[in-house]
Amino acid sequence: MSYHEYQRAVLFFDSEDYVGAARILEPLVEQDPANRSAVELLGRAYFHSARLGSAERLFRRLVELDPANGWAYEALGRTLERQGDAAGADRFLKLARAMGG
Repeated sequence: MSYHEYQRAVLFFDSEDYVGAARILEPLVEQDPANRSAVELLGRAYFHSARLGSAERLFRRLVELDPANGWAYEALGRTLERQGDAAGADRFLKLARAMGG
Protein backbone atom coordinates (compact mmCIF):
# COMPACT_ATOMS: atom_id res chain seq x y z
CA MET A 1 0.00 0.00 0.00
CA SER A 2 1.22 3.46 -0.81
CA TYR A 3 1.57 5.45 2.39
CA HIS A 4 1.36 8.64 0.35
CA GLU A 5 -1.98 7.63 -1.15
CA TYR A 6 -3.32 6.59 2.25
CA GLN A 7 -2.37 9.97 3.71
CA ARG A 8 -4.07 11.67 0.75
CA ALA A 9 -7.22 9.68 1.53
CA VAL A 10 -7.02 10.79 5.17
CA LEU A 11 -6.90 14.42 4.02
CA PHE A 12 -9.99 13.90 1.86
CA PHE A 13 -11.76 12.13 4.73
CA ASP A 14 -10.84 14.85 7.23
CA SER A 15 -12.20 17.50 4.86
CA GLU A 16 -15.44 15.46 4.72
CA ASP A 17 -14.99 14.47 1.08
CA TYR A 18 -15.93 10.87 1.79
CA VAL A 19 -16.53 9.98 -1.85
CA GLY A 20 -13.08 11.30 -2.75
CA ALA A 21 -11.49 9.39 0.11
CA ALA A 22 -13.25 6.19 -0.99
CA ARG A 23 -12.06 6.65 -4.56
CA ILE A 24 -8.45 6.77 -3.33
CA LEU A 25 -8.85 3.94 -0.82
CA GLU A 26 -10.67 1.41 -3.02
CA PRO A 27 -7.59 0.42 -5.07
CA LEU A 28 -5.45 0.38 -1.93
CA VAL A 29 -7.80 -2.06 -0.20
CA GLU A 30 -8.06 -4.13 -3.36
CA GLN A 31 -4.24 -4.41 -3.45
CA ASP A 32 -3.95 -5.15 0.27
CA PRO A 33 -7.28 -6.46 1.65
CA ALA A 34 -5.69 -7.27 5.02
CA ASN A 35 -4.60 -3.70 5.73
CA ARG A 36 -6.72 -2.85 8.75
CA SER A 37 -6.13 0.91 8.60
CA ALA A 38 -7.21 1.18 4.98
CA VAL A 39 -10.17 -1.17 5.47
CA GLU A 40 -11.36 0.84 8.48
CA LEU A 41 -11.03 4.22 6.76
CA LEU A 42 -12.77 2.96 3.62
CA GLY A 43 -15.59 1.53 5.75
CA ARG A 44 -15.95 4.87 7.51
CA ALA A 45 -15.96 6.72 4.18
CA TYR A 46 -18.70 4.41 2.89
CA PHE A 47 -20.70 4.86 6.11
CA HIS A 48 -20.53 8.66 5.92
CA SER A 49 -21.47 8.66 2.24
CA ALA A 50 -24.47 6.35 2.92
CA ARG A 51 -23.02 3.38 1.03
CA LEU A 52 -24.16 1.20 3.87
CA GLY A 53 -23.97 -2.19 2.16
CA SER A 54 -20.35 -1.51 1.28
CA ALA A 55 -19.65 -0.19 4.78
CA GLU A 56 -21.15 -3.35 6.28
CA ARG A 57 -18.95 -5.54 4.08
CA LEU A 58 -15.81 -3.65 5.13
CA PHE A 59 -16.67 -3.59 8.83
CA ARG A 60 -17.35 -7.34 8.72
CA ARG A 61 -13.90 -7.78 7.16
CA LEU A 62 -12.41 -5.57 9.88
CA VAL A 63 -14.01 -7.76 12.57
CA GLU A 64 -12.49 -10.83 10.87
CA LEU A 65 -9.07 -9.17 10.61
CA ASP A 66 -9.09 -7.91 14.19
CA PRO A 67 -11.60 -9.84 16.35
CA ALA A 68 -10.45 -8.02 19.51
CA ASN A 69 -11.29 -4.58 18.06
CA GLY A 70 -14.36 -3.40 19.96
CA TRP A 71 -14.62 -0.33 17.75
CA ALA A 72 -15.08 -2.57 14.68
CA TYR A 73 -18.06 -4.28 16.34
CA GLU A 74 -19.50 -0.88 17.23
CA ALA A 75 -19.10 0.36 13.65
CA LEU A 76 -20.70 -2.79 12.25
CA GLY A 77 -23.56 -2.51 14.72
CA ARG A 78 -24.18 1.16 13.88
CA THR A 79 -24.13 0.33 10.17
CA LEU A 80 -26.68 -2.46 10.60
CA GLU A 81 -28.78 -0.17 12.79
CA ARG A 82 -28.75 2.51 10.11
CA GLN A 83 -29.90 -0.10 7.57
CA GLY A 84 -32.86 -0.99 9.79
CA ASP A 85 -31.50 -4.35 11.04
CA ALA A 86 -32.13 -3.82 14.76
CA ALA A 87 -31.59 -7.47 15.73
CA GLY A 88 -28.30 -7.72 13.84
CA ALA A 89 -27.18 -4.36 15.19
CA ASP A 90 -28.00 -5.31 18.78
CA ARG A 91 -25.81 -8.40 18.61
CA PHE A 92 -22.72 -6.46 17.52
CA LEU A 93 -23.39 -3.49 19.79
CA LYS A 94 -23.61 -5.84 22.81
CA LEU A 95 -20.29 -7.39 21.80
CA ALA A 96 -18.76 -3.91 21.47
CA ARG A 97 -19.98 -2.93 24.95
CA ALA A 98 -18.66 -6.18 26.41
CA MET A 99 -15.28 -5.43 24.85
CA GLY A 100 -15.28 -1.89 26.20
CA GLY A 101 -15.90 -0.38 22.75
